[in-house]
Amino acid sequence: MTPALTALEALEDAYTRQGPRPSLGPVIGYVGADVPVELLTAAGAHAVRLTGDPALDPAPGTLYLGTGVDQMARSILTRLLAGAYGHLDRVVVAHDREASLRLFYALRELRRVSPQLDLPETYLVDILHLPHLTTARYNRRRIGEFAGRLAAWTGRPAGGEGLGRAVAAHDRRRRLLTEVAQLRRAVPARLTGRQFLAAANAGLPVDEHITMLERLLAETPRLPAQPGRRVLLSGSEHDTPHVYEAIEAQGYVIVGEDHSFGDLAFERQVGEGGLDALAEHYHDNGPAAPRATVAERAAHTAMAAARCHAELLVSYARAGDDAPAWDFPAQRAALEIPAVLLDRQEYGRVDLAALRKEDPCAV
Repeated sequence: MTPALTALEALEDAYTRQGPRPSLGPVIGYVGADVPVELLTAAGAHAVRLTGDPALDPAPGTLYLGTGVDQMARSILTRLLAGAYGHLDRVVVAHDREASLRLFYALRELRRVSPQLDLPETYLVDILHLPHLTTARYNRRRIGEFAGRLAAWTGRPAGGEGLGRAVAAHDRRRRLLTEVAQLRRAVPARLTGRQFLAAANAGLPVDEHITMLERLLAETPRLPAQPGRRVLLSGSEHDTPHVYEAIEAQGYVIVGEDHSFGDLAFERQVGEGGLDALAEHYHDNGPAAPRATVAERAAHTAMAAARCHAELLVSYARAGDDAPAWDFPAQRAALEIPAVLLDRQEYGRVDLAALRKEDPCAV
């Protein structure tokens, strides 16, 4: 008899085989941290966050987006053109960064001029992040419009009591991820950065994900210590584990990060279940590199480094994603630990020779 998987193994498996599960209802793929997934859950949809594949030739996506766009977006478009995600009823894209917006426009135009490609209908959730009342009002209207569109797509209202239950479930998952994050912030760490990415981004419906995270926390005594030089990873988002695996293979352990596939995904809860609270939550959705000020990023980096007992800051800036390099001087000045900038990195790859050269304690 095959032994039962541990919770961590099951989460790793769900992370590795990300994909839609049509039996759960309408399948809606989404791109970007500003898509209010609570509304997708309330409408009875199975939400699938679309990710790229660094091993895939991005030429088809590059044909339409150009080489100046972040390769993660080009890879997602390439996979959509190839039907790599399986059946998707719709795709929702957030305006969380310029590359996401360019992806939305490309998908919308390709669907119009090339119907033979059979691309799903695409919708833009245009959440802005300026600290103004007018921006808050704008976001509230966009959230309301999105809820209405979901109701038209699914035949189920995305507000009311259903939204309250969905918000409660997603907030429960955020609280559990906060507890799981403590496992790698411990000294020594009990999870690697790669393992945490799997735990946080396993392709499971929210209720199943909650169950697996509860199991993982219950299995904490069985988790071994993870030695290594403790790294806080800043900069570009990592929608795949490739960079984490490469860095940790060199004797490091990534104990924190500041992108929306990691710590920023769960640090703030929605609280109330209404559309107003949801709009407020996504208006101020964490100090990510594309939308926060340099000072906000530096302050957050200093706090995060202290919280996870980091010994080294690694700022990773992917080619086509310039914001992290702008933040780096202020981040370095705010820290009492060494800091390394790895600029213009290829998607899914990292210049390990440059990391070893710049890290004063590298072996």
